[in-house]
Amino acid sequence: MKVTQKGNITIIKDTIGDLTILVTNLTNQYKTFESQNLIVDISNHKNLSMKEVNTFLPLSKLYKKAKKSFVFVIEDFDFNKASSLTIVPSVQEAHDIIEMEEIERDLGF
Repeated sequence: MKVTQKGNITIIKDTIGDLTILVTNLTNQYKTFESQNLIVDISNHKNLSMKEVNTFLPLSKLYKKAKKSFVFVIEDFDFNKASSLTIVPSVQEAHDIIEMEEIERDLGF
């Protein structure tokens, strides 16, 4: 996994190719990233099922509870299926979502 930090945002790009290992690593390293907004770039995975993506749901809930953003970058995905997770097709859009969520939190929404 490749980790890049830009201000209050950490971008994690999957380099392993195994979502189970990625979820385990992110869960084990939660304390390392808990104060950051997180972008998880799994765009190198193709034909992901909602079941595979939902393995990140408990981790996503931890970040939301801590008032931090947790955004996925998946290029080839049916975005209408993702009701409880934030999924976008590009890293730039992930940054935009985090910026909007930060504004909402600042305003108390």
